[in-house]
This record gives sequence, C-alpha cells and structure tokens, in this order.
Amino acid sequence: MAETKLRVAVREFSDFENAFAEQIALYRQAHPDVEFEAVPFDVHSLHAELFKKDGLKRGTWDIGFISTDWTAEAVETGSVVNLSPYMSAKPVADWPEGWAASITEPLIFDDGLYSLPWHDGPECLIYRRDLFEDASEQEAFRNQYGYELKPPRTWKQFTDIAKFFTRPEKGLYGTLIAAFPDGHNTLYDFALQVWSRGGELTDANGVPQLTSKAALDSLEFYRRTIADASLCYPGSAELDSTRSGDVVLSGSIAMMVNWFGFAARCDRPGSPLQGRIAIAPIPSEEGVTSASLSVFWTLGIGSGSEQKQAAYDFLHFLTSEERDLGIVKHGTVGVRLSTWRHPQLRQEVPVYGKIEEISLGARKLPRSTALAKYADVLNDMVVEALTTSESSIDILTRAQQRVEKQGILLK
Repeated sequence: MAETKLRVAVREFSDFENAFAEQIALYRQAHPDVEFEAVPFDVHSLHAELFKKDGLKRGTWDIGFISTDWTAEAVETGSVVNLSPYMSAKPVADWPEGWAASITEPLIFDDGLYSLPWHDGPECLIYRRDLFEDASEQEAFRNQYGYELKPPRTWKQFTDIAKFFTRPEKGLYGTLIAAFPDGHNTLYDFALQVWSRGGELTDANGVPQLTSKAALDSLEFYRRTIADASLCYPGSAELDSTRSGDVVLSGSIAMMVNWFGFAARCDRPGSPLQGRIAIAPIPSEEGVTSASLSVFWTLGIGSGSEQKQAAYDFLHFLTSEERDLGIVKHGTVGVRLSTWRHPQLRQEVPVYGKIEEISLGARKLPRSTALAKYADVLNDMVVEALTTSESSIDILTRAQQRVEKQGILLK
C-alpha cells in the first residue's frame, strides 16, 4: 500500500497528460510506496486553482504546473518553496550548464530557484515546406504576386501567402490564429505583434502602453486577419493553442505563428505531416527585427505541501537526460540541451535542429505579479475586437483606462 500520495495540478493537454502519466508510471516502478493523483485543468482554471484559491499555499496541491508568466506571482505570493536547499542536498545533474541560459535564468529570483523546467517551445513560424517548395506553387505565386514564394519576412508577405494558399474547396487555409481568450495565447500573440512592429508593451516605468501606434496596428491586423475568410481558417476565434495544433496536424493549414512544440508534434514519426513541416523566424514590419517569445512550463512544489521531500525527489527524477528525452515521443518538448542536440531525434524530427537558436534569441514577458491581471484586460479587449464593430482605438483606450484604474504595472 502506498505510504505517500502526491497531488499534482496539471496543464490540460493530451500531450502533457500522456507524457506526465508515463513519467509517473516509470517513477513508481522504483517507488511503489508513492501514489499520485494528477488532475488536469485548462489554463484559466489551473491559474485559479494554484493562486486564486491558494492551492499551493494551502497544501491542496503538492506540485503544480506553472507557466513562466506566473513564476513571479508564485514566488512573491509565497506559493512555492525555494528549491535551492534541496538542490544543495541532492543536486540535479548538470544544473545549470545542461540547459540553455534562456531556460534557467527566468527561474532564478534573488539567487533562489523556485521551479524546474519541464516543457519548452518558443514561438516561431511553422509552415508546410511541401507546399512552399512545390515548383508549380512557386510558379503560380510568382505569376500572381511578382516575387518568390518563401517563408514570409514581413506581415504584408504573410497576408499575400495566406491568401494564395486558402482553398476552402480543398480543405486548405493560408493561416490560423488561436484567438480563444484563454488568458494565454491572446497575451502572447499581442506581445509578438507589438514587438514585431517595433513597439514595446510598457513604458520605462512598466506602465502598459495599449494606445501606441504599434498596439493599434497590432489589433487592427489581428481583427482583420481573423475576419478574412480569404486567408484565415474559419472559427479561429474559438480555437485555443492546443486545439489549433490539432487543426495544423490535419494538414489544413499552410502556415501559422505558434509554439515550436506543434512543429515537433507534426514532424514526429507516425505523423501525417512528417517530413513536410519546417520552421522560420516570425514575420515583422519592414525594417523591424523579427521577434520570438519564450514562455515555458515548469514544475513547482507547493509551500503548503506536507510531502515536500517526496515531491522534490520526483522532480529530481524528471530532470534526468533519459526522462527529458522520453517525453518527446508524446509531442511534449524536452528542455535539456542534450535533448535538443540529440542526433537521432534531430534525424527523426528535423525541427529540433533550430530550437536552440530560437530559444536563445527569444524575448520574455515582464516578470510581474500583475501579468495575469494584464492578460485579463487583453482577453476582454480581444473579445470586444472580435465581436463588435467598435473602432480599435476606442477598444484600446478603454483597455488602457482599465489598466490605469487597476494600477497594473509590469515590472
């Protein structure tokens, strides 16, 4: 009979759930005295469970899946324990040099480490290389648009190419935007749009700037693209990031801006798109450097847990090279450099050849306890943009007023 039970709040996603279930099963082979209860939650519910309901502080959850845009909140609210003492007593092999700096540095707060990385996947442009490299498609595009068919460097080229490949009668659409307001992708998409237009999310004091020209251009592009049936997959407003990945896996999308993990998922053995997917930098405005975004999933131990050592022993098990590489077959993305550089993996899933470069150059969101509140504002902003005919500047102005009324600072 199990003597220890660990309760884990998991990010709801089949790839995550399957990978994590296998890790639990492997751990229990050597530790049959440890029992697990892993409960999946969608992103909104997971954040509420961990923080709004104080699930980590109360001991409801021994371990929580924590997105890096929640880490500042987790630390400053005292929801998770500092892992540094545990690491000193039982070090994680190769830490930190076995991981890219872009993975380790966001997890350090005042020399303390409060969670361990589990799944990575910076944003990139994912495209159907079989379509882009088809000679007849290249000729047709050149004749219609007057330039060569290649992964788009600008948002104007992105729109041209999306229109070119949209063929509803063949079940093919130029692009897809995961626009469901889940407090997750709306924030990430908006940040990428603003950065790729040379703007910033905040001023020098950390005050969000929602009425800047870059913000206005971003929202206008977002609204226009999703509403345009000649270039965007219908029903995008109802798709979150995980469901958008399913659509891409079906072969219905020529290209999209999304997480690296979806490219890896499409390119893995047994996928209908294996060998037909590639990745490239995210488009930008002419003259603006391309931007990527690094947000990843970590595992933290609840400060209220009565099983902290057992929880750490399990997390320690998950950090090994073997376990990190093992989750890849489920579509989850490992976080160790040894996984990213693994020769056989790169041969089977070629997109892994670029993840290190993308991750190292990706930008990060501000580390702020107010990030979730800011995401709520953006959620409502996007809902208004997609469901009303009000002008974008009026929608942005109201969002800015709400930010200022709530005193939201992103620093």
